[in-house]
Amino acid sequence: MYKKNKKNKKIFWIILGIAIFLFLLIGKVSYTMTVQRKVPSLIRVNQNLAVRGNIYSSDNFKIARSIKIFQASINTKSLDPKKKELFIKLFSIYSHIPENKIRKRINNQKRKGYLVLSHRIDQRSAKDIKELAVKLRSLSVFKRDDTRNILYGLDIHEIGEQRQYPYKDALTPVIGFMRTNNNSGKQRVNGIKGLEKEFNEELNDMTNGILKGERDIRNYIIFNKNSEIIQREDGKDIHLTIPLRLQKNIELMLDRYKKKLGAYEIIASVMDSRTGKVLSLASSNRYDPTRLKPTDIQHTNVNAIEYNFEPGSVIKPISLALAIEKNKIDDNELLFAYNKGKKNSKGEYRKGKIKVGRWRIGDDHNFKKNYINLEDIFIYSSNIGTATIANRLSAEEFYYGFKDFGLSIPTGIDLPYEKRGLIHKIYQYRAGEDKGTLNIFKTTDSYGQGMTSTFIQVLKAYSTFNNNGKIVTPYIVKKNNLKPPKQIISQRTANKIKKLLIKTVQQGTGTKAKIEGLEVGGKTGTANIVEKGRYQRKYMSSFFGFVNDKQNRYTIGITVNDPISRGKYWYYYYASHSAVPVFKEVTKILLKLNYLKLDK
Repeated sequence: MYKKNKKNKKIFWIILGIAIFLFLLIGKVSYTMTVQRKVPSLIRVNQNLAVRGNIYSSDNFKIARSIKIFQASINTKSLDPKKKELFIKLFSIYSHIPENKIRKRINNQKRKGYLVLSHRIDQRSAKDIKELAVKLRSLSVFKRDDTRNILYGLDIHEIGEQRQYPYKDALTPVIGFMRTNNNSGKQRVNGIKGLEKEFNEELNDMTNGILKGERDIRNYIIFNKNSEIIQREDGKDIHLTIPLRLQKNIELMLDRYKKKLGAYEIIASVMDSRTGKVLSLASSNRYDPTRLKPTDIQHTNVNAIEYNFEPGSVIKPISLALAIEKNKIDDNELLFAYNKGKKNSKGEYRKGKIKVGRWRIGDDHNFKKNYINLEDIFIYSSNIGTATIANRLSAEEFYYGFKDFGLSIPTGIDLPYEKRGLIHKIYQYRAGEDKGTLNIFKTTDSYGQGMTSTFIQVLKAYSTFNNNGKIVTPYIVKKNNLKPPKQIISQRTANKIKKLLIKTVQQGTGTKAKIEGLEVGGKTGTANIVEKGRYQRKYMSSFFGFVNDKQNRYTIGITVNDPISRGKYWYYYYASHSAVPVFKEVTKILLKLNYLKLDK
């Protein structure tokens, strides 16, 4: 009886044990089924990052480009201390990072764990490092994490893009610069200034590539009908009208003249007079967009379009063209020069002056005669003659005439932040018309003082005289929908001004621009710079004109901002000694690079 009870009790405990085990097993299964588990996904997604578009010069050099960048990292807990030096040596070879830099990064880690070795690995190096990661596993450089039984090795993955400028400061500030930002955890770039800003949308019009599908045991994607493939599309490229070789030659020449003339900045541009295609827009103030220093900030503006200045006498041809167009002056008409006193030993009168309201204006040239004609006024840059003729125009003719030439209106060039310049209001030009007196606003504006413009506005206006009276829109990026030139003055008027510009180079203030075998014309301008509302003893010296051979017509502009105006070389502030020689150097470069050919 006792043995039987003992046997039954034993069976009871066995059955109870089995019941408890089944209960725990069912509970565990139930928990596992109802609670979210961290199991490896059966679906793998590979992303192929797209990058920003490139910027090409017209001679097909890549001025700006974007490259993918990768991040390399390890878990120092897994790095075998005995093989640390082997890892450092191999990683240095594959990544091109100095050994001491890698060693320092590893040794300076306060607590072992995840460590980024570099987040600036290029695509080519990234491919090599991925191969290295496999080799390091075979060499047992990394150990398994005993707590999790996981082997952490060398990891390399895409983290975004980086903008590069292979030719450093070439075409700056026109090309602009970038700002980086993190978009969905990836480093992206956006244009802040220049062409990078103006064409930001097109350059960043991109689509990442995606490969998505079921994975195999080795974590590779299995391609079948359920796989998803999206082709990678990088941003759109833009192609410039500016050849790098021409641009760089002009930039290097400007560097030399900036030093020689002691100027703050020199700007030069070459534009096709018939189409508006810009072949060069160069500045002596440039910077490397990838290494922008605090001292470079002042040079990031494209002053050819963002800086307003009083242009001075380069405006006179525009004022005289309007008068000729409206038949306000005849070629043979003689105007009183307001000379004073007797002639000097050179047979010249003292400089004349006329009164306009409570102001007096005068000329810089000593004429040998009391009466001057249109040619004298133009070639010797007479303020008195220009103002007298311009005042014959009505307020409407003067105001809308300046507007037709693009003054106080953006040119439409494909760059951001273009300034408008300033001319006076139409009602201001009307003052004194009923009394027949000289209007002070019309007077000063007629020779480029009291009004402002940008470099590119004057360049655009001058294209008219070299294009049979048609004005063009300057452009830097190649396009199919060109804006056609607009006829703003007659061919007769344009050709008359053109001949006077040529004569100014032959025997006036622009003689240093003359080159035999080419048709060269232009006009000098020297004006005080205004700062804080007052004229300073600083000058903007300018020369705008054209150079033609039998096939090509180019409008060329030069401004020299604040050249030496004191001491031994005080005369550098005159445009004839600063802007004109630079103009000639640009012409020589065009000849050297076969953009022009001498007529023999």
